[in-house]
Amino acid sequence: MEKYETHVHDVIVIGAGGAGLRAAIEASAQGASVGLVCKSLLGKAHTVMAEGGIAAALANVDVKDNWQVHFRDTMKGGKMLNNWRMAQIHAQEAPDRVKELEMWGALFDRTNDGRIMQRAFGGHSWKRLCHVGDRTGLEMIRTLQEKGIHSGMDVYMECTITHLLKDGERIAGAFGYWRESGRFVVFKSKSVVLATGGIGKAYKITSNSWEYTGDGHALAYEAGAELIDMEFVQFHPTGMVWPPSVKGILVTEAVRGEGGILTNSKGERFMERYDPQKMELSTRDVVARSIYTEVKEGRGSPHGGAFLDISHKGPEYIKRKLPSMYHQFMEFADIDITKGPMEVGPTTHYMMGGVRVQAENGASTVPGLFAAGEVAGGMHGANRLGGNSLSDLLVFGRRAGLGAAQYANEINGDSLKINEDELEQAAREMLRPFENAHGENPYTVHSTLQDVMQNYFGVFRIDEGLKHGINELEKLKERASHLKIEGTRLYNPGWHLCRDLKSMLIISEAIAKSALQRQESRGAHSRVDYPNTDDYKWGKVNSVITKDGESMRIGVSPLPEMPEELKRIIAEDK
Repeated sequence: MEKYETHVHDVIVIGAGGAGLRAAIEASAQGASVGLVCKSLLGKAHTVMAEGGIAAALANVDVKDNWQVHFRDTMKGGKMLNNWRMAQIHAQEAPDRVKELEMWGALFDRTNDGRIMQRAFGGHSWKRLCHVGDRTGLEMIRTLQEKGIHSGMDVYMECTITHLLKDGERIAGAFGYWRESGRFVVFKSKSVVLATGGIGKAYKITSNSWEYTGDGHALAYEAGAELIDMEFVQFHPTGMVWPPSVKGILVTEAVRGEGGILTNSKGERFMERYDPQKMELSTRDVVARSIYTEVKEGRGSPHGGAFLDISHKGPEYIKRKLPSMYHQFMEFADIDITKGPMEVGPTTHYMMGGVRVQAENGASTVPGLFAAGEVAGGMHGANRLGGNSLSDLLVFGRRAGLGAAQYANEINGDSLKINEDELEQAAREMLRPFENAHGENPYTVHSTLQDVMQNYFGVFRIDEGLKHGINELEKLKERASHLKIEGTRLYNPGWHLCRDLKSMLIISEAIAKSALQRQESRGAHSRVDYPNTDDYKWGKVNSVITKDGESMRIGVSPLPEMPEELKRIIAEDK
């Protein structure tokens, strides 16, 4: 251990988006020594891309809103596969987390009488999303950064964690490398919080940026934690489809929330066929499948999507409410959305599945390992409602930070030992691509992986395609076992991709096996050969992925029984 640069903390938080920052702030507030490690720069996170707003039942605009309705909307949106306790805590605590954020300096759009403004979003019964134009996530990160850097934590930027260290069954720290120099680094800690976000870069068309390679999911899996519901990958219905260089970039749901209308090439408002009651404000899974179906049946836009038009609201309204969207289309596609429609189509956006955690404190099934935000599973069930991700990361980021600090406080740090052999093995694995004289190019393997995931594990799935895709993944695992890279460890993107590929292949296999196992359609998981929802067989179980030696084991576990008082809330109408 002496040969590696080493840092010692009570709590290490991996990931510096909204969940990671909120966890680090809370752990610091509990008196813990906190290290915040991020693969990119502080604040360079997908939280920034959450443009439309944060869901919280403040009832500032619709006075009938309350936590019970928010809970019911979340459970129904998740097709009842959610961890009911997480959905309950989330709905109850989201208003306090928003008010806390405001107290820390966050600015929100206001109602005429000075309260936080709220807007409509798909799947929410009332106008519930607190927002700042279409830059809500940016304002949230700005506020959390400001609060975090004054909380006494140490920040380690451009550092990738490749392995979680254990002492017996307990977490003892993390091993990684500096992306700029390639030097290895060890973090010794009593507990670790994973807040690494999603998995989108395993797919060809995605709203996710380069960091989102499933690192936290893979680290947890390798450490022995359970992953649940990995078949539920959310395809956001509205990503840009043209020009090719920006294909997949997100078009916020706020466009539909503010009155945007979806039409096909015939000018038909096609959502009338799929969800005549909610229309464009139907849930994301329904809208994504609807656009996909329109395109497949020959009624798509010129570049393979649908038309989304908000121009009837007028230039002043659009530029005030959706400034980022206005500039995004002007700069990337030379389209003025105040004068005409934009073209949109489904894009890989969010992972509902993830590390199984306890609702109360974010603890995983591995002692000392916690998770929050997108890397954690259970909160959103089979489909996430727009706006619930920002409130999720605040509510459960805080709880995970609190849980990790309390756990660390009960551990005698001197009792945790770092295994030297484990460190050497982690280092040797990282250096292997430099030693392969005739290995595979990591970029070629990654490109093929993205094609496989896009073609066989996308919006619609079928038995034959799933099995073929799994066979293709097995071939890719073999190719990826002898990757070759040239150059040195000094900022070497190809070398970084070698490590990222390991994570992406793990989560891709987990998605594939979970998708094949679930023989029904539910939420974001749509089986052509099993088009109906099967509540009897699949409505009361989570899919479970665990590491079994060198193999991946797939199974199910029963959902916890929901209390009668919450069942009555679900049964009530709005």
